[in-house]
Amino acid sequence: MIVYDLICDSGHDFEGWFGSSDDFAAQQARGMVSCPQCGSGVVLKAPMAPAVGKKGNQQVEVAASTVGNRGRHVANTPMPPQMVEAMKQLAQAQALALKDSTWVGGKFVEQSRAMHYGERDHAPIHGEATFAEAKALAEEGVAVAPLPFPVAPPGELN
Repeated sequence: MIVYDLICDSGHDFEGWFGSSDDFAAQQARGMVSCPQCGSGVVLKAPMAPAVGKKGNQQVEVAASTVGNRGRHVANTPMPPQMVEAMKQLAQAQALALKDSTWVGGKFVEQSRAMHYGERDHAPIHGEATFAEAKALAEEGVAVAPLPFPVAPPGELN
């Protein structure tokens, strides 16, 4: 397996896993590689740093500030304080918006359409939809928006 950092013509970056570099080229030639955020098929390999492991006899130093935050950071450098604060505020805004919203899971598309066409009362809901489903809803005039942060279904919370 090979992992490539990819970027679409709209500037969205994402990761793709392929069996080989030839597999990536073949899938790209057949139009099978597309951006998960906008659906664009114009996707290129982004510049990547090589993944070189440390020697087995070297110790890994962990900064004291990251000990309690393991698994939360994706970047290899600390985020600027302004970005940390902005992310906190965005997470709080999402939590507030979802406070009175009902999780409908895989029935999100069906329920959204039913509300849009007056088949059921309007109420705040959130759930799951593929990019294609969300795009189809938006094209029909159904008001939908992606959440900035993933939401775990109620039964999967620990």
